[in-house]
Amino acid sequence: MDMRQEPRKLREEQETGLSGYAARSADSRGRLRDEPECSVRTCFERDVGRIIFSMDFRRMRHKTQVFFNPQSDHICTRMEHVISVNYIAGTIGRVLGLNLDLIEAIALGHDLGHAPFGHSGEKKLDSCLKNRDPALFFQHEMHGLRVVDHLALHHGRPGLNLTFEVRDGIASHCGETYDEYVLVPDRAKTPSDLEPLARLHGTPATLEGCVVRLADKIAYVGRDIEDAARAGLMEFDDLPQAIQSSLGRTNGEIINTLVMDIIQNSYGQDAIILSRERGDSMEELLRENVARIYSSDKIKRYEKMVDNVIEGLFEALMPLTVDPDKLLTSENRVLRGFCRFIQEREVPLDRLGPQHVVDYIAGMTDSFATKSFEDLYWF
Repeated sequence: MDMRQEPRKLREEQETGLSGYAARSADSRGRLRDEPECSVRTCFERDVGRIIFSMDFRRMRHKTQVFFNPQSDHICTRMEHVISVNYIAGTIGRVLGLNLDLIEAIALGHDLGHAPFGHSGEKKLDSCLKNRDPALFFQHEMHGLRVVDHLALHHGRPGLNLTFEVRDGIASHCGETYDEYVLVPDRAKTPSDLEPLARLHGTPATLEGCVVRLADKIAYVGRDIEDAARAGLMEFDDLPQAIQSSLGRTNGEIINTLVMDIIQNSYGQDAIILSRERGDSMEELLRENVARIYSSDKIKRYEKMVDNVIEGLFEALMPLTVDPDKLLTSENRVLRGFCRFIQEREVPLDRLGPQHVVDYIAGMTDSFATKSFEDLYWF
């Protein structure tokens, strides 16, 4: 290695050995705001650092994946999930010759927009916004883009100023589309397309983003069954025999089957491809999870608690958007926290609205949201 060159330049030269379909850091489409390059790290490596050192990333270790159980160390959290996605996507990307730094940044950042209590919290925040204004909505992919662009703090200022490729991967990672087996990157996508196409679950602009999108489903489809077994909802042996024969009888077997299938079908292709046979089996497995886990009576009862907490927080904070002076004088811990949040994001008090209330609630952990509800309503 010729250390007379900047280490970053050497790293960029090493990327010339990647697949011809891979994203290269030297060809990045840039950041929202121009800034000097690092002399050591590529732009995607810098994005990894900005994500993992953000408070928003740290809070994911206390955010629900599916089951809310703060007393158990073995229930999957949002933090464990993104680490698993990174490992699975990296395994695929390494064989396909893709940019592992870009994969890591997208994988670790893809769920930064999730609310407390997982998709249950997401649905309730969306409902709270729509009740105020039908044009408003909450979608965790788009909120993830809002987090990295406007809410997460970097050097004390709002916004991580990530590269286009990472922002795109976060906004278009949608892991809830069950019937897609072939992902072709939408390289014609522009920065102005990110929000509208994320709303429509558009395809990522890079192969790396496509890998993460499929790895997201692979990471949770079997892991959720492990948690369901602890909750007494189902076991792997309860799955139809056809699924067990096609994919496997454990989470590890399912992951291995799907990863090997994607590698075999995607190698040398400008697409990430899951075979029709395995894709149909994974779709059937996902629908089994919907019926047995996500729509179970236990989850529905849990959602009632979530609805109460989220709506209670929203209704308690909304009056402050029309009387913000109370924020500056309140001794209540929750209200003071909201005041500090908007001041750090440099939001003028006379411009507060429902979106800022949702921004604050969405950033909470499960336990902090529950404690905040108690502080507001318990005698």
